[in-house]
Amino acid sequence: MAKQNKRKKPVDFLIFISVIILVFIGIIMVYSASWPEGMVRYEDGSHYAKRHIQWAVVGLLGLIFTMNIDYRFWKKLSLPIYITAIILGLLIFSPMGVELKGARRWIDIGFTTLMPSDAIKLGSIVFFASFLDNKKERVRKLVDGALPAFILIGLSAGLVYLQRDLSTTATVAGTLFAMFFVAGMWLPILGLILAGVGIFAKYAIFSEGNEYRQRRVFAFLDPFADKLGDGWQIVQSLYAMGSGGLLGVGLGQSRQKFFYIPESYNDFIFAIIGEELGLLGTMFVLLLYAVIIWRGYTVALNARDAFGSYLATGITSLLAIQTFINIAVVTSSMPVTGITLPLISLGGTSLIMYLAGMGILLNISRTSTIDRRKPDENNS
Repeated sequence: MAKQNKRKKPVDFLIFISVIILVFIGIIMVYSASWPEGMVRYEDGSHYAKRHIQWAVVGLLGLIFTMNIDYRFWKKLSLPIYITAIILGLLIFSPMGVELKGARRWIDIGFTTLMPSDAIKLGSIVFFASFLDNKKERVRKLVDGALPAFILIGLSAGLVYLQRDLSTTATVAGTLFAMFFVAGMWLPILGLILAGVGIFAKYAIFSEGNEYRQRRVFAFLDPFADKLGDGWQIVQSLYAMGSGGLLGVGLGQSRQKFFYIPESYNDFIFAIIGEELGLLGTMFVLLLYAVIIWRGYTVALNARDAFGSYLATGITSLLAIQTFINIAVVTSSMPVTGITLPLISLGGTSLIMYLAGMGILLNISRTSTIDRRKPDENNS
């Protein structure tokens, strides 16, 4: 009996299998969606898929590694992890910074490029979970709890905003505020937060120098008014989703991926899923995300300690918020903004960081207080 008690509990199977299926769906859909551009740019239709598979292998190894490391170990390293993420973010403004597709969000490390905002996401979650755990009941106080929390959230989100990446800024801020709320944020502060969000959104969209964001808002309100200009991407996305119908036009048979939808294998890959696999395919993908989110918050509720609860909340909220924003953009439910679909879109840094985060979540599930025994065992 003693040996049995020392055995590690199994990880949450539903989270694990859902993550693995999403990664494999991503490999298949990146291969399909990127084929035309791969042929034109590299004379190899599988060029992008090969890169994606390499990153997926690295990411899955990262998942296995973090899944088997006690999540409390990350609390000891939370400050170095956060400082490293901040330094990576600042390197964008150094000669290592690379401008691609009109945005300076990458750094060149020689053999590849990295997107520091993905490291900032996970690093901020780990450090903020440690911060909230150390504060305990003091987190409810204004000076000792709320103000330091706002400074940390502002630092993390602000560094991303300096990269002119509003969607990722919102994702980081939303994730950290979700963790703050779970930690016992004083509710009247919520009103101040909402007011601050409104003021910031007005500045970020309607201030001088952000005219491109204003055009995106106007295109969102009526994309067909300028369907050959600012409304092009979302109109083509809607054409793809609409033509897919119930069952889709068939895997690999998308027409919109032939240079009608920019970033068809990245930000708008969900539109290609809708076109090729139809409503049933998109619903299956949404179901997988829903399972991870449901089980992730269940793990957070049943974590053995506060740090594990905050960490699970942050990782799950990050995936939930980013998935919501991406799908909302693709379905014209919000203005177009550049953000990947977690675990599916092409993007090495994003895929590795998300899989590492999922591994941490799985480790928390392994040590949670969820009762895994059968009903008859519970009654014995």
